[in-house]
Amino acid sequence: MPAIVGVAQVITLGNSSVFHIGDVYKIMPFATAKTFSGAGSFNTGEQIDVQNRLSSTNVTDPDNIDQNISLNM
Repeated sequence: MPAIVGVAQVITLGNSSVFHIGDVYKIMPFATAKTFSGAGSFNTGEQIDVQNRLSSTNVTDPDNIDQNISLNM
């Protein structure tokens, strides 16, 4: 379905960014990343009180395959 889009201001795009406006058939990534972090890792703000008495992050990946990007162009 066609769309009418007004002004779009893009300040920056990263190396693996996708900028999409309107109709699209397929969006395919060229890169993947995996992030491991423990409880309370990405909290931001003032006066945050995170209490993790016992915490562990599972980083094992038995199949080693998360997202196949080998055929993306």
